[in-house]
Amino acid sequence: MITIHEVATLTSKGQITLPKPIRQALSVDFGGKLAFDLEGDRVIVTRVVDEQHEDPAIASFLGLLEKDIESGRHITTLPDDLARAMLATLGKQVDIHEDIVGDVAL
Repeated sequence: MITIHEVATLTSKGQITLPKPIRQALSVDFGGKLAFDLEGDRVIVTRVVDEQHEDPAIASFLGLLEKDIESGRHITTLPDDLARAMLATLGKQVDIHEDIVGDVAL
């Protein structure tokens, strides 16, 4: 376990700058998330990993999309020219009429 002792000064707005050695040890950078836990008179700071953020608009859209997929409504194949253009950007030759082998997860 790494032991680092650093001192930071609290601003009038109640903010501190996390000392660089601490940021480096926690592997956090601009926009990184930290959690603060108060245990008695000690504050434990930890890096937040894989915090899930739910956007209500996106969640609603994904819900509608899921219902459409389940019911088969509003679902069509890509036009051939669009599919070919997308595949061309991959740098591979693919026969779009070839059967798919293996499982496909959507």
